[in-house]
Amino acid sequence: MFAPPCYNRRVTTALVHRVRYTYGEYLALESASNVKHEFSGGEIYAMAGGTPEHAALQVAVSGLLFAQLRAGPCRGYSSDLRVRVRATGLATYPDVTVVCGPAERDPDDANTVTNPTLLVEVTSRSSEEYDRGDKFEHYKQLASLRQYLIVSHREHTIEVWTRGESDAWTQCVGREGDALALVSIGARLVIREVYDAAAEPVKP
Repeated sequence: MFAPPCYNRRVTTALVHRVRYTYGEYLALESASNVKHEFSGGEIYAMAGGTPEHAALQVAVSGLLFAQLRAGPCRGYSSDLRVRVRATGLATYPDVTVVCGPAERDPDDANTVTNPTLLVEVTSRSSEEYDRGDKFEHYKQLASLRQYLIVSHREHTIEVWTRGESDAWTQCVGREGDALALVSIGARLVIREVYDAAAEPVKP
């Protein structure tokens, strides 16, 4: 029976025992598991559960974006959608995914898309380095990807990385009082609105 060990990609940096799995074996695990896993380099990693603050930021961003995408050419998806970077083999679950035009399904799995236009990751203490580093390097290999947002859990800051015509990526950092133009999907995000929407309600 297929029962791979589960390692936390965002916490564990060294594996005592490495085992290589096929993408088919990974999909078999996902279909039988209540826990999401990331697949990279033939290895399977259990994805850590988020904090209430992380979940609130994720919903705040998605809610503000989805309202602007209604009836337009782009469609937003929650973190339940799996995205695969076929060039590198990474399969993962971004916090928010936006696809403009018809979604292209992975040939190996109809429940996975391969052509996101915009991706959003909300950082956490354990994931921030990965989101800014190795994960972004994987995402850059998606030919369809035009913008990547990194939403900070530590301060009211959102980074927007935009791919130019020469395939070069440029960074714009939005802080309190700023509004970010998401030209790839025809939307905008006001930093204050994001963090206000995610804030803990004050007792009356």
